[in-house]
Amino acid sequence: MKQCFLVAPVLLVAVLAAVLLPATGNAQPPVYITQWGTYGSGNGQFWNPFGVVVDAGGNVYVADTNNDRIQVFTSTGTYLTKWGMSGTGNGQFDNPTGVAADGSGNVYVADCQNYRIQKFTSSGVYVTQWGTYGGGEGQFDVPRDVAVDARGDVYVADWGHGRIQVFTSSGTFITQWNGGSPPASVAVDASGNVYVADFGGRIQVFTSSGTFITQWGTRGTGDGQFYNPSGVAVDASGNVYVTDYSNHRIQVFTSSGTYLTQWGTRGTGNGQFYEPCGVAVDGSGNVYIADMGNQRIQKFGVPPTPAKSMTWGRIKSLYR
Repeated sequence: MKQCFLVAPVLLVAVLAAVLLPATGNAQPPVYITQWGTYGSGNGQFWNPFGVVVDAGGNVYVADTNNDRIQVFTSTGTYLTKWGMSGTGNGQFDNPTGVAADGSGNVYVADCQNYRIQKFTSSGVYVTQWGTYGGGEGQFDVPRDVAVDARGDVYVADWGHGRIQVFTSSGTFITQWNGGSPPASVAVDASGNVYVADFGGRIQVFTSSGTFITQWGTRGTGDGQFYNPSGVAVDASGNVYVTDYSNHRIQVFTSSGTYLTQWGTRGTGNGQFYEPCGVAVDGSGNVYIADMGNQRIQKFGVPPTPAKSMTWGRIKSLYR
């Protein structure tokens, strides 16, 4: 009998430790909140939504690529407005793929097949544009994505030329550098570091002037590997979110490339993806995914706070 009384507390300690002690492995992935969108051309419908961004007010802008327009929603998916149509004129598009918003509410669109960047107010009023087809400074060959830093400088992933180009908010050329082959997406963190999703299978990090800092990723299906990373975003804490296009999942890393977590498999259910492209994170840490092949936007939130952890000392003290 004495032996039984000794064994029971030990077993209970082990169980409590498994449940209550903080995890030492991967972080928790975000939890599914909601989704919106179906295939079509009506308000709130999509035909290959490629890019997504959230402004400071929580409005969600979607590059509805094959419908040649930008659609705007509340953070819960309520349709607000849209602008754009197929064409080459001011405010018209030919396959817009990337969208970004600055601190003043201006919206920048990578007008992919028109080889230009267009700038609008938050309500869609045309402001300016720059770019033509070519290999010179300020020219593009498939500008795939666009990002804006805290100063208002604009970074463009110039897919066809394998480079990143940087401009002022009015389109004046600043600098350029090799961004991979090809650069699918670009994001800038609060410190001005630039993250580039190289579609070949890696993330590269640069300073705002293009000095290489680090990289991570190889082609594959394992943790920290990619099969065509197509979107990248950075949250307020510096965590990096990558849409792993052909692996139909989202992976999350620290700013230095340490793997944290992932979620998603191929499918149509909540939290599943089919060729996810754009990714955005709002000020509260909510994550928005342009689930392109499923013609929808999915929203995920910060995981619930885990149960209060207990130290070994606290657990043992209960059974002395």
